[in-house]
Amino acid sequence: MKPDEQCCLGVESTADDFGVGIATFKGDILANASSGYVPEEGGIHPREAARHHAEAADKVLAEALSTAGVKTKDLKLIAFAQGPGLGPCLRTGATVARALASYLDIPLVGVNHSVAHIEIGRLQTGAVDPVTLYVSGGNTLVSAFDAARYRIFGETLDIALGNCLDVFAREAGLKHKKGMPLGAALERLAADGEKLVSLPYVVKGMDISLSGLLTAATTLLHKDEYRLEDLSYSLQEHAFAMVTEVTERALAHTEKHEVLLTGGVAANKRLQEMLRSVAEEHDTKFNVVPRQFATDNGAMIAWTGVLAYTHGLATPVKESFVKLRWRLDKVDVPWIK
Repeated sequence: MKPDEQCCLGVESTADDFGVGIATFKGDILANASSGYVPEEGGIHPREAARHHAEAADKVLAEALSTAGVKTKDLKLIAFAQGPGLGPCLRTGATVARALASYLDIPLVGVNHSVAHIEIGRLQTGAVDPVTLYVSGGNTLVSAFDAARYRIFGETLDIALGNCLDVFAREAGLKHKKGMPLGAALERLAADGEKLVSLPYVVKGMDISLSGLLTAATTLLHKDEYRLEDLSYSLQEHAFAMVTEVTERALAHTEKHEVLLTGGVAANKRLQEMLRSVAEEHDTKFNVVPRQFATDNGAMIAWTGVLAYTHGLATPVKESFVKLRWRLDKVDVPWIK
């Protein structure tokens, strides 16, 4: 970092990852360290994940500062994921951020996690005004900017896409391995699929429902009538087709000229292929967030904190309570005109 360059430290702790990122006010990402909580079985256990975050905080923070070549006294701003997310996890990250901001006597900014996924995608791809498909373990949204906020044009009515894929993967006996999350393991199986098995396809207006698809796929899995590769392939095809259909409708309605794919599931090559095809049909630029910024990360919180702070937004410590259900379309976005 240059001696006169200002930077922000961002803390991400909405779910299973505890991340610390450091970004300059000019948009350079200096560090993006993280530690992930992996349950012994089943999905995320919020209190156990929060305990992991508390234990990992010092190490991750030290790693980020070392990588960036920054000392705490050089920081000008602290940002944290204020919501949406799991309560115990959010509170752990907020506590770390409040402590840092108070000790260093510098401003604090609460960041909406969903907005941050969009903003890191825009920063890294150069997208200006896209229709965004944000898909992760906890969120599935199609959005676009209009009248000072990101508006939601479609979303899941029940479970998120990433959660749908992860639950099926666990039912199939797949294990989370370092460098190979459940979604990636399922994607690998799906690549060897040959038969498209008929499964529920539920699009209701501009929204989708994935619970019936998941139930049907797991029921067939336990009947052992189809190859696991074929069921994995079929689950992906149906789920991805749903979100792609809604994204295409939003693109046609808004008449925007860019599509952005972001969030953890954005790393899936098949989903990228589907969205790229839609973009080409509409003579629209396709953008996908780089893999290292697809999953939950501190860098996206740091950068969005910079955007918010430099446009007049800050969060007093006494108002820095977490917001478990902080919707994307309830957040002011003054940095886009």
